[in-house]
Amino acid sequence: MEIGRREIIANGIRQRVLVAGAEDGEPVLLIHGNCSSADFWQPLLRRLPATLRVVAPDLRGYGGTETAPLDATRGLSDFADDVAALLDIPGLFPSGARPVVAGHSLGGGVAMRLLVDHPDRVAGLLLAAPVSPYGFGGTRDLVGTPTTPDFAGTGAGSANPDFVQRLAAGDRGADGPTSPRNVLRGAYVADPASLGPDEELLLDSVLSTAVGDDNYPGTAERVETWPGTAPGDRGVLNTLAPKHFRIADELVAVPVKPPITWVRGDADVIVSDTSLFDLAYLGSLGLVPGWPGADACPPQPMVGQTRAVLERYAVAGGSYRELVFAGCGHSPNVERPAEFVAALLELTGAR
Repeated sequence: MEIGRREIIANGIRQRVLVAGAEDGEPVLLIHGNCSSADFWQPLLRRLPATLRVVAPDLRGYGGTETAPLDATRGLSDFADDVAALLDIPGLFPSGARPVVAGHSLGGGVAMRLLVDHPDRVAGLLLAAPVSPYGFGGTRDLVGTPTTPDFAGTGAGSANPDFVQRLAAGDRGADGPTSPRNVLRGAYVADPASLGPDEELLLDSVLSTAVGDDNYPGTAERVETWPGTAPGDRGVLNTLAPKHFRIADELVAVPVKPPITWVRGDADVIVSDTSLFDLAYLGSLGLVPGWPGADACPPQPMVGQTRAVLERYAVAGGSYRELVFAGCGHSPNVERPAEFVAALLELTGAR
């Protein structure tokens, strides 16, 4: 599938999008995750049939899209509004298109928001290692009960400062576990060999992240509650905090319920019930000092939460299936492309 690039003004910002396939093909919209860009989909795009019409935007602050400020108090709605504005741009999709929407990680949350806000425009969802419908961190059970009233331990203050510094510097080295290359190798995938010849392309995608208060990681507030940080109101990690992103009830209540396929790896260390990016879980391992214990601050059951919400979605008239790839990490679209393509084509009805 030949891949083109376009720059488009939509929702008031300049967006770069990857475009592939026939203009009248079955529409597919791909939404990338955090510290990434549309280029993270390129290894998958090469495997898709030309009968599809595929559009993959860079979200604001990533890749070649403008670094417009993120209002974290809206959850992931700034991103979803940007993506929704692309649906009616002439020449991108067939007129009136209802694409199958695939979202990876943060992009899975954006896809959920898009469905809630525009249920008549989404033909199906493929959620790849998605953020929990209760946000990232700071909740204790399958119904998303906040661990503390101030949502301590979530948002921008949870970012590793050395990783942020290396990201801002465009560090391409491999010295230390927090270099972007080693995070790509050790957290984005379970087996670094799965990156293959695309490692430099995917590292470029990670390094395209705009660093600052309005994007990654965002602003933080100091609090007395362990671990001493709570989400601010600007920037990407705060858009994911449960203070601002809690979409479970809205997703279950959406009046039009397209089929959902949930794809995840059983070796994911980012979105997991034992996430190495959840400060509560790191505290339980003794890696963040002062952890107040499992009763006060348990790790977030991210996978269990997503399953519980999708089961509610099914009971309310929708449908979903869960595909678990053995030995796969956080990026099934990169690590298991053949299986991922099969799941996507099943949703589109293409063969």
